[in-house]
Amino acid sequence: MQTPEVVVVGAATRDLNDADPRGWLLGGGVTFGALALARMGIRTGVVMGLDEEARDAAELDLIREAGAEIVIVPLERGPVFLNVETPTGREQTCESMSDPIPVAALPRAWRGAAAWMLAPVASEIPDEWAAVPGDDSCVAFGWQGILRVLEPGQRVSRLEPGPSPFLARADIVAVSRHDIPGDLDLRSIGSWLAPQADLLLTAGLLGGLLIGFRGGDLVRVQAYPSIASRAEVDPAGAGDTMLAGVTAARI
Repeated sequence: MQTPEVVVVGAATRDLNDADPRGWLLGGGVTFGALALARMGIRTGVVMGLDEEARDAAELDLIREAGAEIVIVPLERGPVFLNVETPTGREQTCESMSDPIPVAALPRAWRGAAAWMLAPVASEIPDEWAAVPGDDSCVAFGWQGILRVLEPGQRVSRLEPGPSPFLARADIVAVSRHDIPGDLDLRSIGSWLAPQADLLLTAGLLGGLLIGFRGGDLVRVQAYPSIASRAEVDPAGAGDTMLAGVTAARI
Protein backbone atom coordinates (compact mmCIF):
# COMPACT_ATOMS: atom_id res chain seq x y z
CA MET A 1 0.00 0.00 0.00
CA GLN A 2 1.27 3.46 -0.89
CA THR A 3 1.83 5.75 2.08
CA PRO A 4 -1.12 8.18 2.30
CA GLU A 5 -0.71 11.90 2.88
CA VAL A 6 -3.23 11.60 5.69
CA VAL A 7 -4.56 8.64 7.68
CA VAL A 8 -8.05 8.84 9.20
CA VAL A 9 -8.88 6.52 12.10
CA GLY A 10 -12.18 5.77 13.83
CA ALA A 11 -15.28 3.61 13.98
CA ALA A 12 -18.14 4.42 11.62
CA THR A 13 -21.48 4.87 13.31
CA ARG A 14 -24.84 3.61 12.22
CA ASP A 15 -27.15 6.53 12.86
CA LEU A 16 -30.76 5.35 13.02
CA ASN A 17 -32.90 7.03 10.36
CA ASP A 18 -36.31 5.88 9.11
CA ALA A 19 -35.84 7.79 5.84
CA ASP A 20 -33.33 5.17 4.66
CA PRO A 21 -34.57 1.68 3.66
CA ARG A 22 -31.91 0.14 5.90
CA GLY A 23 -33.18 2.12 8.86
CA TRP A 24 -29.80 3.81 9.36
CA LEU A 25 -27.14 5.98 7.72
CA LEU A 26 -23.38 5.55 7.98
CA GLY A 27 -21.79 8.37 9.96
CA GLY A 28 -19.07 9.27 12.40
CA GLY A 29 -15.95 11.38 12.13
CA VAL A 30 -14.02 8.74 10.20
CA THR A 31 -16.74 8.63 7.51
CA PHE A 32 -17.24 12.36 7.02
CA GLY A 33 -13.56 13.22 7.52
CA ALA A 34 -12.31 10.63 5.03
CA LEU A 35 -14.84 11.63 2.37
CA ALA A 36 -14.06 15.35 2.72
CA LEU A 37 -10.27 14.87 2.63
CA ALA A 38 -10.39 12.55 -0.37
CA ARG A 39 -12.70 14.88 -2.31
CA MET A 40 -10.28 17.75 -1.66
CA GLY A 41 -7.61 15.78 -3.49
CA ILE A 42 -5.64 14.61 -0.45
CA ARG A 43 -4.28 11.04 -0.77
CA THR A 44 -6.23 9.45 2.07
CA GLY A 45 -5.91 6.16 3.91
CA VAL A 46 -8.73 5.13 6.23
CA VAL A 47 -8.61 2.71 9.15
CA MET A 48 -12.33 2.22 9.76
CA GLY A 49 -14.04 0.06 12.35
CA LEU A 50 -17.31 -1.42 11.09
CA ASP A 51 -19.82 -3.80 12.58
CA GLU A 52 -21.11 -6.64 10.40
CA GLU A 53 -24.21 -4.79 9.21
CA ALA A 54 -22.23 -1.75 8.07
CA ARG A 55 -19.47 -3.52 6.14
CA ASP A 56 -21.35 -3.42 2.82
CA ALA A 57 -22.69 0.12 3.25
CA ALA A 58 -23.05 2.08 0.01
CA GLU A 59 -21.41 5.08 1.69
CA LEU A 60 -18.10 3.19 1.62
CA ASP A 61 -18.21 3.26 -2.18
CA LEU A 62 -18.50 7.06 -2.10
CA ILE A 63 -15.30 7.25 -0.09
CA ARG A 64 -13.48 4.82 -2.39
CA GLU A 65 -14.71 6.61 -5.52
CA ALA A 66 -13.27 9.83 -4.10
CA GLY A 67 -9.87 8.11 -4.15
CA ALA A 68 -9.41 6.94 -0.57
CA GLU A 69 -8.19 3.49 0.41
CA ILE A 70 -10.08 1.83 3.26
CA VAL A 71 -8.77 -0.77 5.67
CA ILE A 72 -11.83 -2.31 7.33
CA VAL A 73 -11.46 -3.34 10.96
CA PRO A 74 -14.27 -5.85 11.71
CA LEU A 75 -16.02 -5.04 14.98
CA GLU A 76 -18.34 -7.36 16.87
CA ARG A 77 -19.96 -4.23 18.29
CA GLY A 78 -20.00 -0.94 16.41
CA PRO A 79 -21.41 2.39 17.60
CA VAL A 80 -25.12 2.90 16.91
CA PHE A 81 -26.91 6.13 17.82
CA LEU A 82 -30.31 7.74 17.60
CA ASN A 83 -29.81 11.47 17.02
CA VAL A 84 -32.40 14.16 17.68
CA GLU A 85 -31.52 17.76 16.82
CA THR A 86 -32.81 20.43 19.24
CA PRO A 87 -32.25 24.21 19.54
CA THR A 88 -29.80 23.55 22.38
CA GLY A 89 -27.83 20.88 20.57
CA ARG A 90 -28.03 17.26 19.58
CA GLU A 91 -29.64 14.72 21.88
CA GLN A 92 -28.22 11.24 21.38
CA THR A 93 -29.31 7.85 22.59
CA CYS A 94 -26.73 5.08 22.54
CA GLU A 95 -28.07 1.86 21.01
CA SER A 96 -24.69 0.10 20.89
CA MET A 97 -21.19 0.85 22.10
CA SER A 98 -18.00 0.14 20.13
CA ASP A 99 -15.17 -2.33 20.38
CA PRO A 100 -11.71 -0.74 20.30
CA ILE A 101 -9.68 -0.34 17.11
CA PRO A 102 -6.24 -1.87 17.72
CA VAL A 103 -3.06 -0.17 16.53
CA ALA A 104 -2.14 -3.49 14.88
CA ALA A 105 -4.83 -2.80 12.25
CA LEU A 106 -2.69 -0.01 10.77
CA PRO A 107 -0.76 -1.10 7.64
CA ARG A 108 2.96 -0.82 8.22
CA ALA A 109 3.43 1.30 5.09
CA TRP A 110 1.01 3.91 6.45
CA ARG A 111 2.99 4.66 9.59
CA GLY A 112 5.02 7.30 7.75
CA ALA A 113 2.00 9.45 6.86
CA ALA A 114 2.61 13.19 7.14
CA ALA A 115 -0.79 13.86 8.69
CA TRP A 116 -3.37 12.07 10.80
CA MET A 117 -7.01 12.66 11.68
CA LEU A 118 -7.89 10.68 14.78
CA ALA A 119 -11.68 10.75 14.84
CA PRO A 120 -13.19 8.68 17.66
CA VAL A 121 -16.93 8.75 18.24
CA ALA A 122 -17.29 6.34 21.17
CA SER A 123 -13.82 6.31 22.80
CA GLU A 124 -12.96 3.40 20.48
CA ILE A 125 -9.42 4.58 19.73
CA PRO A 126 -7.12 3.45 22.58
CA ASP A 127 -4.57 5.91 23.98
CA GLU A 128 -1.77 3.97 22.22
CA TRP A 129 -2.79 5.62 18.95
CA ALA A 130 -1.49 8.97 20.25
CA ALA A 131 2.07 7.66 20.00
CA VAL A 132 1.75 6.26 16.46
CA PRO A 133 2.26 9.44 14.33
CA GLY A 134 5.84 10.54 13.84
CA ASP A 135 7.19 13.57 15.66
CA ASP A 136 6.99 15.67 12.49
CA SER A 137 3.47 14.56 11.55
CA CYS A 138 0.49 16.90 11.81
CA VAL A 139 -2.16 15.35 14.06
CA ALA A 140 -5.81 16.45 14.12
CA PHE A 141 -8.00 15.11 16.90
CA GLY A 142 -11.80 15.06 17.29
CA TRP A 143 -11.97 15.65 21.04
CA GLN A 144 -15.71 15.27 21.47
CA GLY A 145 -15.43 11.58 20.54
CA ILE A 146 -13.98 10.82 23.98
CA LEU A 147 -16.27 13.17 25.92
CA ARG A 148 -19.33 10.92 25.90
CA VAL A 149 -20.70 8.66 28.61
CA LEU A 150 -22.23 5.70 26.78
CA GLU A 151 -24.58 3.02 28.02
CA PRO A 152 -26.77 1.00 25.64
CA GLY A 153 -30.38 2.13 25.71
CA GLN A 154 -29.56 5.33 27.59
CA ARG A 155 -29.32 8.99 26.65
CA VAL A 156 -25.73 10.01 25.96
CA SER A 157 -24.33 12.37 28.59
CA ARG A 158 -21.21 14.48 28.51
CA LEU A 159 -17.99 13.55 30.25
CA GLU A 160 -16.11 16.28 32.09
CA PRO A 161 -13.15 17.38 29.90
CA GLY A 162 -9.65 16.67 31.18
CA PRO A 163 -6.10 15.82 30.12
CA SER A 164 -5.55 13.09 27.54
CA PRO A 165 -2.59 11.65 25.61
CA PHE A 166 -4.39 12.75 22.43
CA LEU A 167 -4.58 16.37 23.58
CA ALA A 168 -0.91 16.30 24.52
CA ARG A 169 0.01 15.14 21.00
CA ALA A 170 -2.45 16.84 18.66
CA ASP A 171 -1.61 19.93 16.61
CA ILE A 172 -5.30 20.63 15.92
CA VAL A 173 -8.02 19.77 18.44
CA ALA A 174 -11.67 20.10 17.40
CA VAL A 175 -14.67 20.15 19.70
CA SER A 176 -18.24 21.44 19.65
CA ARG A 177 -19.14 24.28 21.98
CA HIS A 178 -21.88 22.01 23.33
CA ASP A 179 -19.23 19.60 24.65
CA ILE A 180 -17.35 22.21 26.67
CA PRO A 181 -18.84 23.46 29.97
CA GLY A 182 -19.45 27.20 29.92
CA ASP A 183 -17.46 27.68 33.14
CA LEU A 184 -14.35 25.89 31.85
CA ASP A 185 -11.44 28.34 31.65
CA LEU A 186 -9.65 28.24 28.30
CA ARG A 187 -6.36 28.46 30.20
CA SER A 188 -7.14 25.07 31.71
CA ILE A 189 -7.55 23.62 28.23
CA GLY A 190 -4.27 25.23 27.18
CA SER A 191 -2.44 23.39 29.95
CA TRP A 192 -3.63 20.07 28.49
CA LEU A 193 -2.49 20.77 24.93
CA ALA A 194 0.76 20.26 23.03
CA PRO A 195 3.24 23.18 23.15
CA GLN A 196 2.00 24.46 19.78
CA ALA A 197 -1.65 23.60 19.24
CA ASP A 198 -4.82 25.11 17.81
CA LEU A 199 -8.27 24.54 19.29
CA LEU A 200 -11.08 24.51 16.72
CA LEU A 201 -14.28 25.36 18.62
CA THR A 202 -17.26 24.75 16.33
CA ALA A 203 -20.62 26.40 16.90
CA GLY A 204 -22.88 25.28 14.04
CA LEU A 205 -24.86 28.14 12.49
CA LEU A 206 -22.85 30.61 14.58
CA GLY A 207 -19.57 29.59 12.93
CA GLY A 208 -16.81 29.08 15.43
CA LEU A 209 -13.39 30.02 16.77
CA LEU A 210 -9.85 28.95 15.95
CA ILE A 211 -7.89 29.48 19.16
CA GLY A 212 -4.09 29.32 19.13
CA PHE A 213 -2.07 28.19 22.15
CA ARG A 214 1.70 28.34 22.54
CA GLY A 215 3.27 26.77 25.59
CA GLY A 216 -0.18 26.61 27.17
CA ASP A 217 -0.79 30.34 26.72
CA LEU A 218 -3.61 31.68 24.58
CA VAL A 219 -1.96 33.80 21.87
CA ARG A 220 -4.69 34.39 19.30
CA VAL A 221 -8.40 33.96 18.64
CA GLN A 222 -9.77 33.98 15.12
CA ALA A 223 -13.54 34.01 14.71
CA TYR A 224 -15.10 32.67 11.51
CA PRO A 225 -18.72 33.03 10.44
CA SER A 226 -20.80 30.22 9.03
CA ILE A 227 -21.78 30.31 5.37
CA ALA A 228 -25.37 31.48 5.13
CA SER A 229 -27.88 28.89 3.97
CA ARG A 230 -31.60 28.93 3.31
CA ALA A 231 -32.19 26.01 5.67
CA GLU A 232 -30.31 23.51 7.78
CA VAL A 233 -30.84 20.10 6.19
CA ASP A 234 -28.75 17.88 8.44
CA PRO A 235 -25.94 19.04 10.75
CA ALA A 236 -24.51 15.53 11.20
CA GLY A 237 -20.82 15.53 10.30
CA ALA A 238 -20.49 19.32 10.13
CA GLY A 239 -17.76 19.52 12.76
CA ASP A 240 -15.93 16.51 11.30
CA THR A 241 -15.96 18.10 7.85
CA MET A 242 -14.69 21.38 9.29
CA LEU A 243 -11.81 19.57 10.98
CA ALA A 244 -11.01 17.79 7.72
CA GLY A 245 -10.93 21.13 5.89
CA VAL A 246 -8.55 22.69 8.43
CA THR A 247 -6.37 19.57 8.30
CA ALA A 248 -6.25 19.70 4.48
CA ALA A 249 -5.28 23.37 4.62
CA ARG A 250 -2.52 22.59 7.12
CA ILE A 251 -1.22 19.81 4.84
